[in-house]
Amino acid sequence: MVKLSVIVPFYNVQQYAPDTLRSLKSNAREDFEFILVDDCSRDGTPEILARAERELPGAVLVRHEQNGGLATARNTGIDRARGTYLTFLDGDDWLAPGYLPRLLAAIEQLGCDFLRTDHVQCTGRSRSVHRVPVGRRNTVLNPREAILPADRSTSVDYAYAWAGVYHRRLVDQGVLHFTDGLRTAEDRPWIWKLHREAESFAAVSLLGVFYRRGVASSLTQIGDVRQLDFIRAFDQVVAETAADREAGVLLPKAVRTYCAIISHHLGSIERFEPAVARKLKSLSAAALRRMPQDVLDEALDSMDLQRATRLRRLRRRPAPAGAAA
Repeated sequence: MVKLSVIVPFYNVQQYAPDTLRSLKSNAREDFEFILVDDCSRDGTPEILARAERELPGAVLVRHEQNGGLATARNTGIDRARGTYLTFLDGDDWLAPGYLPRLLAAIEQLGCDFLRTDHVQCTGRSRSVHRVPVGRRNTVLNPREAILPADRSTSVDYAYAWAGVYHRRLVDQGVLHFTDGLRTAEDRPWIWKLHREAESFAAVSLLGVFYRRGVASSLTQIGDVRQLDFIRAFDQVVAETAADREAGVLLPKAVRTYCAIISHHLGSIERFEPAVARKLKSLSAAALRRMPQDVLDEALDSMDLQRATRLRRLRRRPAPAGAAA
């Protein structure tokens, strides 16, 4: 019986994949499987993964004929997973030796639907610890109650799928899959859905995931049109939250977060190609007009002057014919 399935998408990460795979080997166990999803890589990644399929205990190699993006690759892994529990890792990150057995022991002891962990962010030689924004540790909590307050960083803002482990019942309930085709911000609708629909979760002070920042091939470093998928992602968050039984309580958080992300992208608009920058402004203005306007007014009133002014100015921007996300 497979106890833990580890889903690892890879796309053009030949420089980093060997480190990732070595870290998986240092976490291997007879009842663990490692689902390696090659998302149609065009560099040396497929050869590295073919070797790992032979040498890594529990390796299962799946190849995409077309590149589908991180969300779709993770869904492929979820559909192939046989474990009682599932977790994720990205193909350019790595794990500390023995981390996965400790992670599994923690969720088995607590008996909750999902578990969230801290992680180490790595930028070049720099290392910094990032904590789950949940104060109570090693205690089973109601995920819905961890969404708020609207004006503080909460568990839904810590949207890293690999920073945790998830019981298979979430797959069976249709909660764990990602929105197919999202190229960025794919974790945002996913983490909100988890917190709205799962029954229990916990946060633990367990370090062992090393998240590599500043990778040149990462979408967070590339200013092309795929970055604008955050609009689709947050449109989904707002629409699904608006349909929730506690929409009146939860919508302010969803709208405020959406506004903060739009403002963040506008604040670094110079990294986008000129045509993409223009599209960013147009789509963001349309997004602001789609939001519940009374909730948006309250969100803007509660934000700092610089961000609020930037967003109010964008909101007044004339809508071009046929503008849509």
